[in-house]
Amino acid sequence: MAAAVLFDLERLTLADRRALSKLNDSKQHTEEGREELYPLVFRAAARAVIVSRCPRGIDSRGLHVTNLDALRAALLGVACEGALCLVDGFAVPPFGYEQRAVVGGDSTSAAIAAASVLAKVTRDRYMRRAAQRHPSWDFDANVGYSTPEHRAAIAEHGVSPLHRLSFASIAYQQLALG
Repeated sequence: MAAAVLFDLERLTLADRRALSKLNDSKQHTEEGREELYPLVFRAAARAVIVSRCPRGIDSRGLHVTNLDALRAALLGVACEGALCLVDGFAVPPFGYEQRAVVGGDSTSAAIAAASVLAKVTRDRYMRRAAQRHPSWDFDANVGYSTPEHRAAIAEHGVSPLHRLSFASIAYQQLALG
């Protein structure tokens, strides 16, 4: 998942500003905190876009290239003339708008932090829905992260259609993924 958010600061109410003052890197929030911020971001955003890429696309193009492409697509959905697009960590391939890579941006930019929250909540919700179709991997608990239980499920059941075959985890290395 990749996301981009454009805030129109003149449009934000005092209540929006107060609510958004809690924004920070999505990993610094609890799940409940992210869920609380999610609708606030959408309400306060002039534009917001979330982009998803599939595991097979990631396998064929590589994670970094796919992430940059998804972020570029998200930015194209929110960019407008005169706006500076702030990107967390890496510049994306040129897309016709001025951009600036901000290392640690999800801790210093409200727009990047907001995008981080949107992407993380959307991904976690997707993984919980996926758990219904793929119960053997306990995605509702691990949301796809490499927990000991998730690695054990991979060892027992192999990989699901949601697993990236190019991901070089210890659990994957123990399987014949030819």
